[in-house]
Amino acid sequence: QVQLVESGGGLAQAGGSLRLSCASSARSFTSAVMGWFRRAPGKEREFVAGISRDGANSTYADSVKGRFTVSRDNAKNMVYLQMNSLQPEDTATYYCASTYGTLRGLPKFGGDYWGQGTQVTVSS
Repeated sequence: QVQLVESGGGLAQAGGSLRLSCASSARSFTSAVMGWFRRAPGKEREFVAGISRDGANSTYADSVKGRFTVSRDNAKNMVYLQMNSLQPEDTATYYCASTYGTLRGLPKFGGDYWGQGTQVTVSS
């Protein structure tokens, strides 16, 4: 069983930045593709960003491309989401996800493991 713990959420103004972190308990962290999803009130969960096992490749939802950056530190079992130019529509609970599947499949199939989520609220 893998535990994922997110941190770094909070309140930001439109145009501001936040950095989310996710700590993984996985023994074989480098075996997992990692990603971020979010769920806004009244909406379904949606894919935000994903990163390959070695960190060399990443993919983003169109809505965050150019504003958000996903990264990972395999030495620390950590994955990050740097969020810049935040907008009120980015308000959501953000979830870290881990999968032993593919980066390409992550947006569609989601994670094998999920964190508990961290709230991001962006005010206008």
